[in-house]
Amino acid sequence: MLTVYNCIVHEHDLRLVALAALICGISSFSAVNLLRHVQQSTSRNRYAWLLIAATATGFGIWATHFIAMIAFTPGIPNAYNAELSVLSLAASVILTAVGMWIATMRGGIDHYLVGGAVLGAGIAVMHYTGMAAFEVQGRIVWNELLVALSLVAGITLAALSLFVVLRRPSTLTTIAAAILLTLAICALHFIAMAAVSIYPDSSIEISQFTIAPLSQAFAAAAASLVILVLSAAALRIDLRFRRHRVEAERMHGLANAAVEGLIVCDGSRIVSANDSIAALSGIAAGTLNTMTLGDLFGERVASSIAGNGQALETELRSQDGARIPVELIARSIDYCGKPHDVVAVRDIRERKKAEQEILRLAHFDPLTGLANRRSFTGRLEAEIAAADSSGKGGQLALMLLDLDRFKEVNDLFGHAAGDAVLQRVAQCASGMLRQGQMLARLGGDEFAIIAPNLPDPQAAGRIAEAVLSKLRQESQLSPGGELVSASIGIALFPLDADEQAALVSHADTALYRAKAEGKDTYRYFEASMGAEARDRRAMEHDLRQAVARGEFRLVYQPQKEISSGKMIGFEALIRWHHPERGNIPPSVFIPVAEDSGGIAQIGEWVLATACEEAARWKNPLTIAVNVSAVQLHNPNFSRKVHEILLRTGLAPGRLELEVTETALIKDMPRALATLRQVKALGIRVAMDDFGTGYSSLSNLRAFPFDKIKIDGSFIKSVDRNGQIAAIVRAVLGLGRGLGLPVLAEGVETLDELRFLDAEDCEIGQGYYLGRPGPIETFSELTGVPAPAANDRVQPRGSSILMLQPAAALRAN
Repeated sequence: MLTVYNCIVHEHDLRLVALAALICGISSFSAVNLLRHVQQSTSRNRYAWLLIAATATGFGIWATHFIAMIAFTPGIPNAYNAELSVLSLAASVILTAVGMWIATMRGGIDHYLVGGAVLGAGIAVMHYTGMAAFEVQGRIVWNELLVALSLVAGITLAALSLFVVLRRPSTLTTIAAAILLTLAICALHFIAMAAVSIYPDSSIEISQFTIAPLSQAFAAAAASLVILVLSAAALRIDLRFRRHRVEAERMHGLANAAVEGLIVCDGSRIVSANDSIAALSGIAAGTLNTMTLGDLFGERVASSIAGNGQALETELRSQDGARIPVELIARSIDYCGKPHDVVAVRDIRERKKAEQEILRLAHFDPLTGLANRRSFTGRLEAEIAAADSSGKGGQLALMLLDLDRFKEVNDLFGHAAGDAVLQRVAQCASGMLRQGQMLARLGGDEFAIIAPNLPDPQAAGRIAEAVLSKLRQESQLSPGGELVSASIGIALFPLDADEQAALVSHADTALYRAKAEGKDTYRYFEASMGAEARDRRAMEHDLRQAVARGEFRLVYQPQKEISSGKMIGFEALIRWHHPERGNIPPSVFIPVAEDSGGIAQIGEWVLATACEEAARWKNPLTIAVNVSAVQLHNPNFSRKVHEILLRTGLAPGRLELEVTETALIKDMPRALATLRQVKALGIRVAMDDFGTGYSSLSNLRAFPFDKIKIDGSFIKSVDRNGQIAAIVRAVLGLGRGLGLPVLAEGVETLDELRFLDAEDCEIGQGYYLGRPGPIETFSELTGVPAPAANDRVQPRGSSILMLQPAAALRAN
């Protein structure tokens, strides 16, 4: 009996045994190294790597076995069956591939161990199939215990090998796994060889179709050569892979430092993506590396991306299905030794928002959210074109809306309150319009309404009345109560005009008529309005220049004690001499100045000029100056009055400011505070036009007045009208009760003067007592020398003969 165990030392060529062990080690190292590439590769090249790894490992197992078998020299004839030898090689490669596929198919200990066990089974199948191919002139008897031991050793060591290299891949685990796999192959081979006992038997003949050991040696050498080639290739690929991985990691680190998203593509396939694009899309970087550009941006955009540096705007599909506007810029780069495209993905959501905001600001008013003048012009032009081309006979109405006394709101309450009023107006007016009708803010307190396809002209009036009614309701609910109203001018297309500029001009003309006829109303355009509107606009323009051009002058009307005829002072009255129109009455230009906002400048000029004139008088007569509501509610009014007094040198006690009741009710707390500041300077305050305003008795109680002026409408015919006489007596009694002197305005007849003297009215003012005139005509009263006689014009009813003593009146 001949046992292989006894012949390992004596009947084996140890050089070939060492060669078999070397080849086994090389193939095992190649196997585990290639296995790591199988695990890390994508699905596209996983099978190629699996085939390479399985071929190198299977050939290594097969070569190890047959080189070790060739090293065995039993001393009796032997040979190898060709078919079984080829079958053993095929079994080795196939089962190795199956084991590696199971181990790398999915991460997990169970897959690692099962795949390694299948690999060990492949080693066993290869070995015992190879032993079946071994033909010898004798009988082969197997030791079943050693056979079982070889199977356990080979399968266990192979399973441990794959478990070690796949669980935590590293250089150390690769070496350990290669050693374990080498032990698995060698242990299974030599234990299985030890299980063989050969009994020489000359009656057993070797088949004539077998391969001689020398030929088998050439086959083993060829297999070894394949192993060496594959191992060298694997080593080269591994080194290249490591170099590329280092380069990829370096580039990935640089890419992660970029704020923009960066994607490296091979064609349309994504091979690398930085953290910025992962954060932007909500897709993990590892998942992005398995996707294509078409998955993110759509196939059409993906096919149009080229590395030409051209920017392309598109949308990114995020993880939650949202569409994110982005800008793509692609360039060609060399990545891991191969040309790739790098795509920069820029998030342009903020830019899109800014563009939308710019577009909104270009077409909409930022305060009210309404369409602005540009949008209004475009819409009106489109509606005119549509109405002109349709020819259906519908009316297109253009309504211009302007707030009444809006400048007073800004002056009295500040611009923040003015903005709030504009927003309320926009909200109220918008709520009254129907679909297809447009409200726009043209600027300041000017609004416009475009109402197309109206059935008749009266429909525009109904819209205007609805808007005004809503504004009235809103004003009544406001703290000031009826503080702001509106006027509306209406022009119709094609009835009033057949082109845009004329339509706007006619609506503007109608608006001025609405303001001139009492405000808080609407008016249709009429052909006769054109000249009036042009005249009013010209007057507004001239009023803005009148102060600078010196076109205003002051005249002075005396104020005298009724009982004694003593002169106590003057009221300063403004006159406007227009260079072309001549003298324009205050009743004409003052309302225009109030509407256009020029009254503040004019009032300040009157106050300064009157104080400067009075300061020159030798006789300390008082000077009375009217103050408008805009001046009174200006926070800086008391400071300006103080500056004028200091500049002119006029004593504060000689200045009397006349305030109407209408000016008080705009903002009573502010008016009261201003009057108290003025009083603190030593200036006197008179209530002007008493009886024509609101809540006169409460105003007398609340405000620090020094005098009451009865409006001239109550003095006219007071001697003949019993009702008027009763009212005047009541006011005089009220003044005496409050300790306030009363001045009667508009005294024009002797009988009116006698009535006032009989009722103990203290002061009078009117044509009968003295007509307004230049201050030079009152030189004897002021103590200022008059100009030469030929330069002076004596007004009718001058101060010398205007008033007779009260005793003389009674005597008459």
